[in-house]
Amino acid sequence: MRNKRTLFAVSAMALAVAAPFAIEPVASQTRSSGDRDASRSSARDPGVRGGSPGAGGAIAGLSVNEYRFFKLGLEDFSEVEDVADGLGPRMNLDGCGGCHSQPAVGGSSPALNPQVAFAIKDGGTDRVPSFIRADGPIREARFVRNPDGTPDGGVHALFTITGRPGAGSCNIAQPDFERAVTNRNVIFRVPTPVFGAGLIEQIPDAEILGNRDAQSARKRDFGIRGRANFRVAGRAYAGQSNRNGNDGTISRFGWKAQNVSLLLFSGEAYNVEMGITSELFQVERDETAACQFATVPNDAQNFEAADALTGTTAIQNFANFQRFLAPPEPSPDTPGGRASIDRGRALFAGTGCALCHTPTLRTGNTAVYALRNQAVNLYSDLLVHDMGDGLADGVSQGQAGPREFRSAPLWGLGQRVFFLHDGRTSDLVQAIREHRSNGSEANRVVGNFDGLRESEKQDLLNFLRSL
Repeated sequence: MRNKRTLFAVSAMALAVAAPFAIEPVASQTRSSGDRDASRSSARDPGVRGGSPGAGGAIAGLSVNEYRFFKLGLEDFSEVEDVADGLGPRMNLDGCGGCHSQPAVGGSSPALNPQVAFAIKDGGTDRVPSFIRADGPIREARFVRNPDGTPDGGVHALFTITGRPGAGSCNIAQPDFERAVTNRNVIFRVPTPVFGAGLIEQIPDAEILGNRDAQSARKRDFGIRGRANFRVAGRAYAGQSNRNGNDGTISRFGWKAQNVSLLLFSGEAYNVEMGITSELFQVERDETAACQFATVPNDAQNFEAADALTGTTAIQNFANFQRFLAPPEPSPDTPGGRASIDRGRALFAGTGCALCHTPTLRTGNTAVYALRNQAVNLYSDLLVHDMGDGLADGVSQGQAGPREFRSAPLWGLGQRVFFLHDGRTSDLVQAIREHRSNGSEANRVVGNFDGLRESEKQDLLNFLRSL
């Protein structure tokens, strides 16, 4: 069937969990050492940068047809789903305009969380879990362990179609989230922005590995040991035992760099976050008989369409939208003025932040001219790093372990509301200090930040908010 379509870029996979760990009980609602440290500092997060979003449009240099595909993808990305479109039976929201709207379409979680209103939208009977707040981030929830103690780690959707138009006799209940909170068995993910995702997709593996090996002596001195999330089954090479699936390529999308391509990223999110099946993910997330309304995937190629554009599948449109979406534009002088931002940029490198948050990588000789041989100013090495006990979530994705996370791309950070994988803070100073904990590769870098003069810290914060 042909249906309206949406996408959440928060990706989900079947996961394996290692040893038990301490879960932040309801992250972002607890006062941490980062808050206390920040209260003693005169340097302050300038806050969400105002002005033009500087994002949400197409990348420059697209052909006429490429731009048509971008516009169709944007239209799909902006629509809202209902049960007739294939929504559910379980889902986290009904439209990616809710998840990815800050500061423009394709961005991250907005300041006002639409999940609160969605719980009872159109007759829905769901309760709002305690970790979802109107002024908090959009979240997906994952259980760390199954009831028998074996690893879980998968997404447990917040809401159901029960009581909503088109749901008929479908009557299923939400998971017992409050028990999971009490048992410290639930962790969270927030939406990742997808600005410039096509450029990230086209960074060659060799570029990522070459950057990994650059400045090796300084990285060793700092205790930085980042690695790519990839694996070849049945084979191991010295220093490269982690390779992705059968193809041996580096995955790079998601909080743990668990997805290798935008098409896979899109299809998985459509299925996991929305409950909508496609030719890539054909099985419903909940197969309760009374809740099944289609005998074929909800999203499939329309071979009878008048042209290839209108016949394209939803997940391919989602991938095209992200692929052709321009990166965010930094501000040269806001906040704090050009001189402060320039000083902050130098301090970003001097303190060691740039050893993981690499300012620039380059694309290769790709099929799309607009993406070919381009500088990608993403501020990430696309590697996963051990972030220690403080950020550990107890789940593994691909070859990224329970304490490992991808260096989050920082472009667009100036206009984000929530930080870190679970959205636990809106304070950039706290986000930096949350990187410091037992076993974290960032400990020395955070120590260098803390050792700066207050005026220097402010310059660095101004630089980050200019991105």
